[in-house]
Amino acid sequence: MTYEFYQEYWWLLISVLGALLVFLLFVQGGQSMIPQMKQSQREDLIYTIAHRWELTFTTLVTFGGAFFASFPLFYSTSFGGAYWLWMLILFGFVVQAVSYKYRGAEGNLLGRKTYDIFLFLNGILGPILLGGAVSTFFFGSDFSVQKSNLLDSSSPVISQWGPLHGIEALADWRVVLFGIMVLFLTRVLANLWFINQVEDEEITAWNKRHLLWNAVIFVILFLVTVGVLLTVDGYATIGLHEFKVVENKYFHNLFGSFVTLAFFLVGTVFVLYAIVITLFTKMRKGIWYAGLGTVMVVLALFWTAGYFGTPYYPSSTDMASSLTIYNSSSSEFTLKTMSFVSLAIPFVVAYIAWVWYKMTKRK
Repeated sequence: MTYEFYQEYWWLLISVLGALLVFLLFVQGGQSMIPQMKQSQREDLIYTIAHRWELTFTTLVTFGGAFFASFPLFYSTSFGGAYWLWMLILFGFVVQAVSYKYRGAEGNLLGRKTYDIFLFLNGILGPILLGGAVSTFFFGSDFSVQKSNLLDSSSPVISQWGPLHGIEALADWRVVLFGIMVLFLTRVLANLWFINQVEDEEITAWNKRHLLWNAVIFVILFLVTVGVLLTVDGYATIGLHEFKVVENKYFHNLFGSFVTLAFFLVGTVFVLYAIVITLFTKMRKGIWYAGLGTVMVVLALFWTAGYFGTPYYPSSTDMASSLTIYNSSSSEFTLKTMSFVSLAIPFVVAYIAWVWYKMTKRK
């Protein structure tokens, strides 16, 4: 197997982790609706997500760890350079963990309402910031890469960033749009999750009302976001560190690959099917159709961003510094060794699925 095979294989694994992470953000979606929950329903609803946040956080850490091992130049550039953005994301998850730990503890100093506010803020900011961070795979970031700096003893820093270190991305309306779209996706998933987990007619009716509004807003934002992605100019690789601007680059990537387009369209249909069948029937298993659909669509987006001769992390200030899966990966030996280790992943996933099933088997 060639070096290129291992590079592409590890981008596939990164894509799977990213897709699972987006699905698991339904926990944040549920938290974002805490102020809208009736006091008599709040504890029942929060209980269904209180023990799932660990999976979301673990997947986020694994996502970052996989990048560190397989594409270390991206890890050092993004996680090390855009640290204000990533610190905000991580701080939100830390606050989330503390809130779930102490909101129900006797004698806590801040009180349950304060921790619920923390959960609400994490529910709003988490999806927006993570969605915004992922959107920079398409819209670019303010960085430059100079590997020769490693030889400079006075400043051995490969990646250089602007003064805001990642926060400037939030000034791009397209990044904010993408983040808000992800937020409403998580709210839709949360409503479907609550309906699946809580068999109470009043709670089901409450969730269906909110599902309708969240779904309408999400679909509108999704269509606008996809329209922006498919019409934006992108970079095409013509050499290891050479690129050119191509009009509608991501349109060509998506529609030029039957598998990628099929995943995107079928995944979209699954999500819409889950919404419609939940709203207009008594079926409670819409979350699983929506979850599968979400994973498929996100996989297609990651493939659109990283394959087909496209830099997955374009630089908006220095085109030549853009990162591809070929110029930012670990050595062939490292990728090959880790590929053998990755063969154990299906067993880990099977164990997680079994535990999840045992926790929710009555549903």
